[in-house]
Amino acid sequence: MQSHVENNGGQRRPFLLRQRMAGALLALLCFCCVPSSCLYSATADNGKEYFDIYKSIDLFGEVYREVSKNYVDTLNVSRLIYAGIDGMLNTLDPYTVFLDEDDSGDLDDMTNGQYAGIGVIISPLDGVFFVTSVVDGSAAAKAGIRAGDAIAAIDSKNVKKSSFDEVKSLMKGAAGTPLSLMLEREGLPPFSVRVIREEVRISPVSYSALIGGIGYVEMKNFSAHSAENLREAIIGLQRQASEKHIAMKGIILDLRNNPGGLLTVAVDVASLFVNKGSLVVSIRGRMPDTAKDYVTVTSPIDAALPLAVLINSDSASASEIVAGAIQDFDRGVIIGERSFGKGLVQSVIRISYNNTLKLTTAKYYTPSGRLIQKEKETPHDSRKVLHKAKEDTAVKVFYTRGKRKVYGSGGIMPDIHIADPAKSPYLTALRKKGMIFLFTSFYCSSHTVLPPQPFDRQALMASFSDFLRRKNFVFTSETERRFNEMKESMKKTSGDDYGEWMKTLAGLQPEVNRFKEHEIAKESEIVGQMLEQEIIRHYNERIARKAELDHDMVVKKALEVLSDSRQYSGILHH
Repeated sequence: MQSHVENNGGQRRPFLLRQRMAGALLALLCFCCVPSSCLYSATADNGKEYFDIYKSIDLFGEVYREVSKNYVDTLNVSRLIYAGIDGMLNTLDPYTVFLDEDDSGDLDDMTNGQYAGIGVIISPLDGVFFVTSVVDGSAAAKAGIRAGDAIAAIDSKNVKKSSFDEVKSLMKGAAGTPLSLMLEREGLPPFSVRVIREEVRISPVSYSALIGGIGYVEMKNFSAHSAENLREAIIGLQRQASEKHIAMKGIILDLRNNPGGLLTVAVDVASLFVNKGSLVVSIRGRMPDTAKDYVTVTSPIDAALPLAVLINSDSASASEIVAGAIQDFDRGVIIGERSFGKGLVQSVIRISYNNTLKLTTAKYYTPSGRLIQKEKETPHDSRKVLHKAKEDTAVKVFYTRGKRKVYGSGGIMPDIHIADPAKSPYLTALRKKGMIFLFTSFYCSSHTVLPPQPFDRQALMASFSDFLRRKNFVFTSETERRFNEMKESMKKTSGDDYGEWMKTLAGLQPEVNRFKEHEIAKESEIVGQMLEQEIIRHYNERIARKAELDHDMVVKKALEVLSDSRQYSGILHH
C-alpha cells in the first residue's frame, strides 16, 4: 500500500513535537517516581544500577526543563531532542542510530529493493546535482535523461542551493504522479522533461556474463530478492554455457563495494554454494538466550563447481557473512582486500510516530568462530553508513573445516590479496573533485554516438590534461604536503636562519615536483582506462562493464585460479 508523507520543506513540526515531547518527559518523570519493586524484581546487587537509571533520566528531564524555560533564544524543540537522542546513541557503536520518519522510509526502500521514483542516481558536485546513473528501462531512460545531466530545478523549484535531502525528497513521490525536471546538458540550452514516477526495482545483480567458460556475477546488495536473482543469474549462465557447448569451469561472485543488507538473505545466498544443513553464521548477544545459529535449508546449485568470491574494504555485513562461510568451509577462494569489518546484528525497531530505532543487539561469528566486527575509531558520526576502521595489530588464528589457517581480528582476510589501484591518492583526488565524471560529460556532449574502438589514448589524455588545467585542478602529493608542512614549521621556528633555510628548501622544490610528476605519470594507464570506461558508460552500461572487467586485475586473477584446477586445489588444501 502506498503512503504519502508530507515533507514541509524538510522542517519538523515543532508544535506537535513539543506536545509529544512534553508527554514523553512527563512519562519519564513519572517513571522516575515509580518504586523499583513495581518495575523490577530488584536485588541488592542491582539496586545501584536501577538508581543510576532513575537518576540519569531525572537529570535529563531537569536539564530540559531549565533550558526550555530560561534559554536566551527561542528553541527548536525537535532539533534539541534529536541531538539528545543522537548524543546518547553516539556513545555506543557506529550503527545504533535513530531514524526519523523520512529516514525510515529510505531504510524500507533499501530493505525491499524497490522504491517509487524515476530511476536515476544523483550526486552533488560543487553545489550542482548531477545524474550519475540511469536505470535501464526506467521512466528516466524512456524520457531521454542521461548520465551527466545537471538538475537545475524540480517542479519549478531551483535546487542549485538545496541540500541532498531536500532534492531527494522532491524526487520521491507516489507511483503514477508526475515530476518535472529542468535539466542542463553540455552543449545544449536548458530543457525541461516531464516524467511519471513508477515503481523502480533495484536489481541486486548488476551484471553477469560468461567469460571463457567461467560465470561472473556482480551483486550490489542483500535485499529481499537478492538470493532469488543470484540463483536465476547463475542458472542463466549455466544455460548459456550449455547452448555454446562449453563446460562451466567455475563461478566468480563479486561482492566488492557491497555494503550488505538482510541477514536471512546472506544465509540464502550462501545456501546456493554450501551443502544443506551447513552453519553459515552465529549470532551472540549480551544475554545467552539471544544466541542463534543460522544454517542452510536448501541444497546448493552445484556444490562442486569451483568458486571465487571477490571482496574489498567496502564489502561489509552480509557480504562478509557469505565470504566468511565460503572460506571456513573451504568452498571457494577469497580474492581481493580485507573486508570492512561490520559484524553487528541490527534489529530494526519501529517506535512511535513512524520513527525507527536501528539497534545493535548481537554480533556475527563465522562458522570457525571468527568475530566479523572490527574495532572502530571513536567518536563517530552516527549518520554515516560506514565508518573508518581502526587497525588491529593482534591477529587471531582460526581453522577452516580442512584445517587451513584463517585470521580473525575483524573483517575477512582474503586468500589472495590484491590491492585496488583505483584508491591511489591521485585517482582519489580526481574522483573526489569529479574530474573524470565532468570530463566524460564534456567529451560526450560533442560525440552523439559512441566513438569507434579502440580510442586514441594519446589524444584522449591530452584532452583530459587540458580539461584539468581549465578547471584549475590541483593535486597535492603526500611528499608535497609534508614538504609544505616543513616550510611552515621552519617559518615559525627558524628565527634569524629563516632566509638560509628557505634557500635550502627552494633547492629541494624541483625534486618534490619531480616526485609528484612521477606519481601522476605512474597512474596514466589506469586513468586512461577509467576515462574510456566512463565514456562508454554514457552510451551503454553493459559494454562499459565488460570493458572494466577486461582491465580488472582482481577478476583476471580469479579467472586464472578457476582455470587452473591445481592452483585452485592448492589454495584450498595447503
